[in-house]
Amino acid sequence: MVEEAQNVKPKVKRLFIKVTRDSLPQVKDKYPFIYLERGRLEIDDASVKWIDSNGNVVRLPIATLNCLLLGPGTSITHEAVKVTAAANCGICWVGEDSLLFYAAGQTPASDTRNLRHQIELSADPAKSVEVARRMFARRFPTAELEQKTLKEMMGMEGYRVRQLYEEKAQEYGVGWQGRKFVQGKFELSDMTNQILTACNAALYGILSSSVHALGYSPHIGFIHSGSPLPFVYDLADLYKEPLCIDLAFSLALQMGGRYNKYKVANAFKDRVIEMDLLQSIAKDIEEILGEKRARRHRK
Repeated sequence: MVEEAQNVKPKVKRLFIKVTRDSLPQVKDKYPFIYLERGRLEIDDASVKWIDSNGNVVRLPIATLNCLLLGPGTSITHEAVKVTAAANCGICWVGEDSLLFYAAGQTPASDTRNLRHQIELSADPAKSVEVARRMFARRFPTAELEQKTLKEMMGMEGYRVRQLYEEKAQEYGVGWQGRKFVQGKFELSDMTNQILTACNAALYGILSSSVHALGYSPHIGFIHSGSPLPFVYDLADLYKEPLCIDLAFSLALQMGGRYNKYKVANAFKDRVIEMDLLQSIAKDIEEILGEKRARRHRK
């Protein structure tokens, strides 16, 4: 879903279309999420209505949504939160186009099937490694991974990524001294590292929103550990090569030493759209966690 931003910032592309009566999803089952920005959520006759910045009113089908993503300039009344929670619709507070993730509100009676499945897999060492193998198989489609331990596969991935950095540096003719990132000191990194950091952060934002909206936990991972969002980082590695790494080196060549956050944001959104990332995430998680196989087994 794409539209050009209007009356916000010139030449800034958008990942989500503006919510109107005509653009509401036609659903037969639960829809993952709707993104809202610059407006207010209120209650009218026990239904949730969205009033945008132009005064347009849209009644939202809360019962058919897994999650609301509230972007910049949104407000929500206490009563709207109560009705949303009663409909088992979660709420996430995000940055523009969900490229940043701030917080999530979970409903007390929400469906925990996906979360239980994720926990069961993570708690079983053999099943957890099998999930990790399915993730690594995406990056090593011809490698024999059956007998590899998690540590061995992580070593393979580390070597692959270092080689990838070197290859992209040569392909685009960009100097590369290695991956460097210091928390809170973004401007001290070189151009390529700055773009890479910004793209990674945007990818983490999208994935955090998606994971919450689909009823999984970002805190239960299979490869990463000892970090705030291990499952998000696990998933991010599936998409970083085309979405972040290649983009960082190609843009570093174009920018000529002057970092332009709008150019980075537009290029990142173009890649997200080209990859159909927003549609792919749910399918990829389901395949990686073996949810289809588990569902057939339950039947």
